[in-house]
Amino acid sequence: MKNIFLSIFAAAALASCSSLSSTKVGGSQANIAGTKWILAEQVKGKTPTLNIETDKITGNGGCNSYFGEVLLDATAGNFSAKNIASTKMACADMSAESNFFSMLSEANKYVVNGNTLELYKGNLLLLKFSKQ
Repeated sequence: MKNIFLSIFAAAALASCSSLSSTKVGGSQANIAGTKWILAEQVKGKTPTLNIETDKITGNGGCNSYFGEVLLDATAGNFSAKNIASTKMACADMSAESNFFSMLSEANKYVVNGNTLELYKGNLLLLKFSKQ
């Protein structure tokens, strides 16, 4: 599962290099409060989700349910997830979920393109979601 998640991350990083010219990282974005997303990449097991409310996030990391705080600034496309906590069920491979939570907390920008949400750290694409 670790290899699958690392492959997803590598593919997302490569995709970000080719797509930066067409996205508006750091530019004005649609307000994403009140939206629900599912990780766009196929992963083994349960696919991670991201539910965004006005000032909090919830979802499933692939094994455990999680919750945290989110700060959004649509005018600058800023995204900041913090104080992420989760239930503590043991699963066969916790590394994919751990990587998901890590990337979610590192994201500082977002881009919405139709039914796609991309989370970035600077100009590096970390996670890509499809609208539920």
